[in-house]
Amino acid sequence: MTPIYFDNNATTMVAPEVRDAIIPLLNDEYGNPSSMHNLGERSGRLLAEARGKVATALGCSPDEIIFTSCGTEGDNTAIHSALQSHPEKKHFITTKVEHPAVLNVANHLERSGYDVTYLGVDNLGRLDLDELRAAIRPDTALISVMYANNETGVVFPIKEIAEIAREHGVPVHTDAVQAVGKIDINLAELPVDYLVFSGHKIHAPKGVGVLFVRRTAQFRPFLLGGHQERGRRGGTENLPGIVGLGKAIELAKAGIEEENTRVRAMRDRLEKGLMDAIPDAIVNGDPENRLPNTLSIAFKYIEGEAMLLMMNQFGICASSGSACTSGSLEPSHVLRAMGIPFTFSHGSLRFSLSVYNTEEEVDTVLKELPPIIERLRAMSPFREGDEGLDWVEKHSHD
Repeated sequence: MTPIYFDNNATTMVAPEVRDAIIPLLNDEYGNPSSMHNLGERSGRLLAEARGKVATALGCSPDEIIFTSCGTEGDNTAIHSALQSHPEKKHFITTKVEHPAVLNVANHLERSGYDVTYLGVDNLGRLDLDELRAAIRPDTALISVMYANNETGVVFPIKEIAEIAREHGVPVHTDAVQAVGKIDINLAELPVDYLVFSGHKIHAPKGVGVLFVRRTAQFRPFLLGGHQERGRRGGTENLPGIVGLGKAIELAKAGIEEENTRVRAMRDRLEKGLMDAIPDAIVNGDPENRLPNTLSIAFKYIEGEAMLLMMNQFGICASSGSACTSGSLEPSHVLRAMGIPFTFSHGSLRFSLSVYNTEEEVDTVLKELPPIIERLRAMSPFREGDEGLDWVEKHSHD
């Protein structure tokens, strides 16, 4: 059975053009970019070319690009770098809906003596910039806000956030893992100090990412070791991954218009079809400011995991939320922060499309999912007006 893959916010297939670019590095071009012989020199040129492609796509200088192993490493490096550059400042601002790559760092900082402010969101997942303004203090060391939420696709006003931060002299880090390749980002006009993304979200292999550090930003290495990445990240470079990422970001940049037209139209047709066919359903997130590929939709009275298992029988791949928290039975921290009722948040699905999806795949989901929902609701122990359900609803937000 050929999978119908609607889980592209978790990871993406490697693009054929990316795979073709990588294969020579797995065969003959295996040199270490730091070596002085011909093999090493050729690898060094490939490394520089990939860095240049990333810089061109993001509108920055190649020397502002550091290759990492993943988005989590980039987020950790940016946060620790900013904080270690100003050890006298002990206040950190982030949001309640960040990826665990930032939230768990924030929790660790609290245990280490930092004061952390977690900005809230409204029922559409939107930030209140006045709350941000009020939270900034003289000892604020860093503001970290994701560019777009990985579960709902809500896009945050990063430019406005960065401009507010600059008025107070506070650096800004943004986790742009879900935004790069879907939103046109120009760092020449976006005044953030640190930006992070990973290759496997844009059809490159897993195990490679990028940390942008503006020339004017403070930096302290997180991984200490050799002289690689101009001494800013020790460890032999993952050259196949880096070359693949360089090709992938070229493709992503060229495909942004398709993401925002054809992919958006497929997402919208999927959303309308499901909302028309299935009662007691809501769309999670801001309909006006969402990634063009992402649909988070909640169905009352049933469990997301049960829906995923039944959809899997038809080869349909989606997610009940963030893939990075899928091992937890707790309701999504993002939906809880938005105040989505327990009876909906437990029945949430995330569909995330890509340029490789087709209208026929959307038709299959629209055909197979409504009867799955109907069968699960017929078995559900929850019913409207149940006293037990009222108790669960009340205490789910305690």
